[in-house]
Amino acid sequence: MTEFHADDYGLFPAQSGRILDCWREGALNGTSLMPNSPCLDECLDMLPPEGIALTVHLNLIEGRCLAPKEALPLLVDDRGVFRVSFSSLLFSRFTGKYREYRREIKMELSAQIRALRSVIEGRGEALRLDGHAHWHMLPVVFDALMDVIAEEELPVAYIRIPREPIGLFLRHFPAILPFHPINIVKSLLLNLLAGRNLRRYGAYLDTLEKKLFLGVLFSGCFDYDKMRLLLPEAEAEAARRGWGVELLAHPGAVYEEADIRELTSRDDLAFLTSPDRMTEAEALCRIGRKEAVNV
Repeated sequence: MTEFHADDYGLFPAQSGRILDCWREGALNGTSLMPNSPCLDECLDMLPPEGIALTVHLNLIEGRCLAPKEALPLLVDDRGVFRVSFSSLLFSRFTGKYREYRREIKMELSAQIRALRSVIEGRGEALRLDGHAHWHMLPVVFDALMDVIAEEELPVAYIRIPREPIGLFLRHFPAILPFHPINIVKSLLLNLLAGRNLRRYGAYLDTLEKKLFLGVLFSGCFDYDKMRLLLPEAEAEAARRGWGVELLAHPGAVYEEADIRELTSRDDLAFLTSPDRMTEAEALCRIGRKEAVNV
């Protein structure tokens, strides 16, 4: 089965409505919930009772923490707004702060999962996890997540492992152009981090659902033509492995001025207000109308 997935649901009502448009009019059948959004309850009320699988979108980037801010001095500022950088977490082993980061992150991830677990399980769905900007793949974050799962005996069914099939992209180069060059670095780095996490926690991860993942290399520019080109081969490869496919897009644009002012991450501000969000939304809708592949 192919899951056409949208991240970032629940940030704002209008933004979440744009994601739901891709469910009503297109192929979207999965979305990730921002657990620390002040608008989350209102956005949860907008969800259909079925037909869209939900995932906890673990977040250390946008907005405010859910754990007590006084307990997270490395992660948040005095208002509880996340301030930690990707590089500080990536290199925490070399700065002597790995254990402190791991402890604080464990507290925050536990609070975020707890905020949504009853919502997801109350719909009769399994507990699934991924991460905002895929930060859950960072070693210190993934280690903290494994701590939470083990210590709280969480019945997790799926954790996104954003390890993209580079060979597939090479076979279709240069037809997959254009994409943002920085995404090459992101995709390769995430593949390396995924390899590390799979080696360390493979015995546990092998018990979970597996999906062939597409979405990092084309983050911000996953248009209809790329989906049409890559999906048949990706689905065939996933079927050979006995896996599903997760195709990630970000159709949840933030265009309302009041909502834009509430964004706390500069990276999110640029990404979520980009016209590329509409390109990805249109692609999901066209795919849903079966103009490209049989889904």
